[in-house]
Amino acid sequence: MTDAIWFDPSLMLIGGGWRAADATLTLINPSDGTALAQIARGSVTDIDAAVTAAHLARQSDWGRMSATERGRILTRIGNVVLDRIDQLAAIEAHDVGKPLTQARADAIALARYMEFYGGAADKVMGETIPYLDGYTVYTLREPHGVTGHIVPWNYPMQIIGRSVGAALAMGNACVLKPAEEACLTALAFAHICQDAGLPDGALNVVPGLGAEAGAALAAHPDVQHISFTGSVRTGALVQQAAGANVVPVTLELGGKSPQLVFDDADLEAALPFLVNAGIQNAGQTCSASSRILVQRGVYDAVRDRMTQAYADLTVGPAMDNLRVGPLISSRQKEIVDGFLAQGANLQIAAKGTLQNAPDRGAYVVPTLFTDVPPDHALARDEIFGPVQVLIPFDTEEDAVAIANSTDYGLVASIWTANGARQMRLAKQLRAGQVFINNYGAGGGVELPFGGIGKSGHGREKGFEALYGFSTLKTVAAHHG
Repeated sequence: MTDAIWFDPSLMLIGGGWRAADATLTLINPSDGTALAQIARGSVTDIDAAVTAAHLARQSDWGRMSATERGRILTRIGNVVLDRIDQLAAIEAHDVGKPLTQARADAIALARYMEFYGGAADKVMGETIPYLDGYTVYTLREPHGVTGHIVPWNYPMQIIGRSVGAALAMGNACVLKPAEEACLTALAFAHICQDAGLPDGALNVVPGLGAEAGAALAAHPDVQHISFTGSVRTGALVQQAAGANVVPVTLELGGKSPQLVFDDADLEAALPFLVNAGIQNAGQTCSASSRILVQRGVYDAVRDRMTQAYADLTVGPAMDNLRVGPLISSRQKEIVDGFLAQGANLQIAAKGTLQNAPDRGAYVVPTLFTDVPPDHALARDEIFGPVQVLIPFDTEEDAVAIANSTDYGLVASIWTANGARQMRLAKQLRAGQVFINNYGAGGGVELPFGGIGKSGHGREKGFEALYGFSTLKTVAAHHG
């Protein structure tokens, strides 16, 4: 167990108390394949207890608290996160396998989410609606009640921040089921919330298997909203389970996000974004840009620049803080290796290199393919590994057709100096977010995030997340 863990990771938080489960699971350090910690294997009974505790919180101090005071608590949580950034980053690096610098950025993002939603909690307004003479009509935004949060392993801190932070700001009480592969920072966050004065039961954390604890949370009849981030297959199961209770679901699923590079693009400005958007967190990012569409006039130049960039990439243990760390698990490595095998007949432009990588670690070196047909599996399917493909195109129409040819619609980027083209393509691209001459906008806590098609529905981040974690009530008063 890493020295950064200052708490007992085998316990669950339910109703303000830390308790053991009937069984435990072993967390594996993806950098070297060794056992990292024992965590609780939450059961159906544990989930039920957590939901009950959340309901009690809604009926007591947390439910009666003003929006202003909720915001102050969230702001205090953010401050404690900032105080413990080094601890959180070390835990995340060991648990997820991401380089220490990236883990630290995630901890900073978690603090920023708490700051943003702390400031926004008392600024969610209703409106008055002009209506018939003798009536006053207005709307209220109210919390759903108890919300369930099923969080994946790739960005635990960031996704907890944008999901749980928004739900708490609206006054919901939360039950959080972190991923069984990486849940240590979820537990650390729960301790931080207690230290900052969050009332008992407002946040409950039950680790466990998705098929057990996750399924129980999605299907629980007393949960009023489910937020899920993960695979398309599991997201569909979560939606089906929640649908039986007629419960709204926010789904943030996969992606196959394109970057479109035109002949007039500033290639020097684009290059860092083209590469980093594909290899950050070893490509295990729903919004990863795993396909680069390049107009033929600059195709050779982009290929040459990216080839050199890939050749310079080093891969190794998370605590070595190289550009790329391991994948989350040996199972994920097998999946990515399977995709690489499908590209055996394609042209590989460059690969990164391993550096001091233990044999038992889940390592895949970043790989860049060129001249990939748009209908190839590597160009259409989500890989969730450090693999990017270059696809040439001729015209603007070709680029849009290729970009929109997958089942996903999460993020897209346009690199061009032509202002009219920027506006045209921003409307034509099938994506929940479109970036022009950048990619990701630095994370953008304030920017609504979500997809269409098999990338999911609903929006996280910004004020849109607050609206999603609330229900709208219309009040029509007849006073003559």
